[in-house]
Amino acid sequence: MDYPRLNSFAVLGLASLFFHHAVFAAPLLRCHVSYAGTTQVIETMPVADPYPVPSVDIGGRFRFKAVMVGSTARIERILLYAYLDARTQPILIQEAKYLPPFKASAMPYPLTGEQHLYAGPAERELIYNCTLQGVRP
Repeated sequence: MDYPRLNSFAVLGLASLFFHHAVFAAPLLRCHVSYAGTTQVIETMPVADPYPVPSVDIGGRFRFKAVMVGSTARIERILLYAYLDARTQPILIQEAKYLPPFKASAMPYPLTGEQHLYAGPAERELIYNCTLQGVRP
């Protein structure tokens, strides 16, 4: 038996396994949300329970909630919510749902495209786009 050759195959196999996990570390949803000339970056990892995920204040006028339900091995769904932050309570102005299959990619790719939402008496504009990365094949 050729031990040096066997060892090089073992090292190559371990390196390949390490590289695969390093490239596809974990799914990451990254949303750029803009209002009144200011952009916030909201990053989301997979969760088992979507209900405790909080919405994020966007300039005191809107709220944005991004939820990725699933695990690092499989994303079950992605939910995006945009609210107008009214005096009495937030008013839902958009709900978007994305279902698998998702493109397997270590590099970010556009999931939503650029979205423009208008709400309120003064037609305030909220702009967002989200990318997804780290989805395993």
